[in-house]
Amino acid sequence: MDTTIKEFDSALAACRDIFVKKLSDYGASWRIMRPCSITDQIYIKAKRIRSLETKGTAMVSEGILPEFIAIVNYGIIGVIQLKEGFVDQVDISNDKALELYDRYVAEARELMIAKNHDYDEAWRSMRINSYTDFILAKIQRTKQIEDHDGATIISEGIDANYLDMVNYAVFGIIKLSE
Repeated sequence: MDTTIKEFDSALAACRDIFVKKLSDYGASWRIMRPCSITDQIYIKAKRIRSLETKGTAMVSEGILPEFIAIVNYGIIGVIQLKEGFVDQVDISNDKALELYDRYVAEARELMIAKNHDYDEAWRSMRINSYTDFILAKIQRTKQIEDHDGATIISEGIDANYLDMVNYAVFGIIKLSE
């Protein structure tokens, strides 16, 4: 488990580095996005991963790894938007955006530790394309919940699905980095 935590933290550090650089370039422009748009953005990234896995070749130079990183970052942005609400104009500083990012990354990390304990590191025996399929399934669930205005009868909410997508994407990053 200690190895997993170190690998997880390293993958998250790489994601955070990209987030910080994009924050420097664009600010927190994503604050105007509604959660359903973020879900669709994650869908685009996951769909591209699946396409690359299936076709085995890319016509755009970026590969699968940057798409998993994007899923992590958009998943955290999705949680932020759910908790903070979306706005019509950027309303937070880059420092505040980073503070929120770190808060919800910590939640994702704690969730991973708990589930990894219970599932006995089953993710290590999984194929990377299974992470992709699980993320796509979580997106479909999230869209269904969004279509019901966030209401569920028995299922976890949108935030839990975003956090699961983040964690599967981090596992993909770890596996691709080995």
